[in-house]
Amino acid sequence: MTNDTNPEDARPSRGGPAAIASSLLPGWGHVLVGERRIGWTLLAVDVLALALLAMAAIWFPADVLGAWVTPAALALIVTANLGVLAYRAVVTADAFRRAGRRGIVDWAGLVVAAAVVVVPHLAFGGLVATQQDLLTSVFATDEPGRSTTSTAPASTTVPQSTVPDSDASTTTTTVPATTTTTEPPRIWDGRERLNILLLGSDAGVGRIGTRTDTMILVSVEPESGDTAMFSIPRNLTEAPLPDGMGLWSCNCFPDILAHLWANGEWYPEAFPGPQAPSVNALKAAVGLTFGVDVHYYAKVDLAGFVGIVDAVGGVTIDVPERLVDEEYPHEEGGTEFIVFEEGTQELDGHRALAYARIRRHSGDFARMHRQRCVLGALAEQTSPLDLLRGYDEFATAVKEYVETDIPVDRLADFVDLLTRVDTGRLASLRITSYNYGESGHAGYQIYDLDRLRADARALMDDPTRHLATQDGLGFDDTCTKSFD
Repeated sequence: MTNDTNPEDARPSRGGPAAIASSLLPGWGHVLVGERRIGWTLLAVDVLALALLAMAAIWFPADVLGAWVTPAALALIVTANLGVLAYRAVVTADAFRRAGRRGIVDWAGLVVAAAVVVVPHLAFGGLVATQQDLLTSVFATDEPGRSTTSTAPASTTVPQSTVPDSDASTTTTTVPATTTTTEPPRIWDGRERLNILLLGSDAGVGRIGTRTDTMILVSVEPESGDTAMFSIPRNLTEAPLPDGMGLWSCNCFPDILAHLWANGEWYPEAFPGPQAPSVNALKAAVGLTFGVDVHYYAKVDLAGFVGIVDAVGGVTIDVPERLVDEEYPHEEGGTEFIVFEEGTQELDGHRALAYARIRRHSGDFARMHRQRCVLGALAEQTSPLDLLRGYDEFATAVKEYVETDIPVDRLADFVDLLTRVDTGRLASLRITSYNYGESGHAGYQIYDLDRLRADARALMDDPTRHLATQDGLGFDDTCTKSFD
């Protein structure tokens, strides 16, 4: 760079202020020391670069966010971060060099300027490294069910009851020796709907086995983003199973559905397939219950949900009526007295979990309703800035307590899909024993699956209809009202 100032414009400028100015906005320091041509050129470059970034964020938000969940794009982001760091460092040093005065105070200013240049890039680099670690440690490396063969023993002897403490006789059940699956087509390529099973398990301190007390099937139409949510009752009994899976002559799971995951852990040979036995079992049972293919699942434990909510700054819920549990089972063990007063409540992770879990004085169906409301509120209220502020905490919670088979190379597609979903218009079925129950006893409930499948299909075919008066079929817009 050459000195292009006129002699009459030259002033004894200080190097410290010039360096700090250019560390904040490259080119500003050059203007201060009289290097106006260079300074204004650099400032123009700054403005142009910032304008391009802003336009990309406004016009192509899905692509910008998609880059953040794509490992290859993250590598380019690291390179760009280093390039911008080098550019800012060179410009800052050059502004300091061109200053007319460089005393002790100016050298101190240069140190400050160096920190202003380096620290943000180090912090951003750490954020990228955290994201890269999250992607590689949580998400799958391949599409679930792709060209996988699993083998099970020809026969096995297990307790007929699925409850560990029961006095049970034994029975021998034959399981096919081999199950082979072929590579499915890519989900977004002409697929009618994308179906994701969200699971909340009660795994935690002092708990044995895994019960999926929260089960929500989310079905999205990729083109329009129309979304239907189905909260699945934990006490749904005799959920269907495909031929060759399970241990019972009914081709079903005779216990409540919340216990099926644990049975996959206890008797893995009974649930053959391309994935872990518990995943094979629950995907198959839910898919047959609703008459759909379940493409992906994601499961979070109690502590993980608390950490995720805390990381985004909590959630605001409009509590429709007073809710009390005198012996609420704390996620870290023990019990506590907990109460939610009627009205708007700002909940941290622990209280948000409690609001979604409480069954005392209400019941399963009221809890299912609150769970949908909490998830909807989180989706609607969480901003990218909230997520960024608590990202380390968020990533830690996800890494430790979340498991999923969503492949990492489809995350960008998910981001694009989420931009189409209107969180204010999530259609749902109220799957209660009143609407769909056929028979049941002592916490066990057999449901009318034919009617359930028909209503689920009707809602997925046209989720824009408001049919709240027709047996609970329609938009779930009643979070400010109590639900029994």
